[in-house]
Amino acid sequence: MTPITPPPAPRLGVLSVVRRDDSFLLVRRAKAPDAGLWGFPGGKVEAGETLFAAAQRELLEETALHARATRIVSVFDSLHHTPDGTLAFHYVIVVIRCAEPQTGQATLRAGDDALEAQWFTHDAIRQMGSKASARLLELVERIMTEEKPGPDGTPAQGL
Repeated sequence: MTPITPPPAPRLGVLSVVRRDDSFLLVRRAKAPDAGLWGFPGGKVEAGETLFAAAQRELLEETALHARATRIVSVFDSLHHTPDGTLAFHYVIVVIRCAEPQTGQATLRAGDDALEAQWFTHDAIRQMGSKASARLLELVERIMTEEKPGPDGTPAQGL
């Protein structure tokens, strides 16, 4: 077995969040660090690429869905260690809300490093347990709270 060399510096990644009413678009990952788990589409930001462009590209590559990146929802560190404590992955993840130009116009197709792509309701995500990526439920609930319609019917944070 080849020993893991710790990364020289954190990598920058994005997660693309698309919501339809009470449902969120998720993918089941094919590669580490979250292989086999459900989470938001996303991946590494390429050199010279803006955060919003990366979010749109990753969403398209992993789900075949076109959407427009609209705002940053959150930023967090994703640290993964081997059983002996060696740092295996360190990503700084920027969570970006994306809006479909027209709801329901695209047929989902898993691609790139996504095994599956499908819509899940908030309740279904709540019941995923160990099948969900870390922070998935926390992010879903944060977005639902931020986008809860105010007295005038518009979301508090917008898209």
